[in-house]
Amino acid sequence: MVICAGEIESFDFATPMGIGLIDTAINLTRLCIMHPPEFILFIGSAGTYGQHKLFDIIESRTSSNIENSFFNAKTYTPIDNVVSTADNVSRETIINSSNYITTDKSLGKHYIANGIGLENMEFYSILKVAKAFNIPAGGVFIVTNQCNENAHADFIKNHKEAMIKLTQYMRKRVKGITL
Repeated sequence: MVICAGEIESFDFATPMGIGLIDTAINLTRLCIMHPPEFILFIGSAGTYGQHKLFDIIESRTSSNIENSFFNAKTYTPIDNVVSTADNVSRETIINSSNYITTDKSLGKHYIANGIGLENMEFYSILKVAKAFNIPAGGVFIVTNQCNENAHADFIKNHKEAMIKLTQYMRKRVKGITL
């Protein structure tokens, strides 16, 4: 099953789950209870902390849930904040998920130092739900912006072209998708 966030990130071949960690977790849990899929593939946009270029397409099966305040030693968490469905995590680009978008470019070095390359609001909750139901899952992401002070403006500017490129990639990558 191919899923996406929805609203401006909707695709004819993907089921929308909601934007952010909470709506995605609720809606995907409901779907897994009512109609458990054999595999979950999430597609969407991502911001880069600096290692990737605009419109790069990255596949991953690993996500983290780290808030920016973690790097300032202002917070801690008792939860396991990294989840993976990959066999070899060392080869993965880790996708960080938060309900907030990073706009401070200086924080990128902290994410990169921890092996985290991209930021997407939904992926962590998708992998947590998938693991809870023992469903294999992964994600395909297209870079729309840098995680800096221009993150939102660049996301808006690049979004339409990114969705076209991601759709083309998916058409070639996943056989059986009718677009």
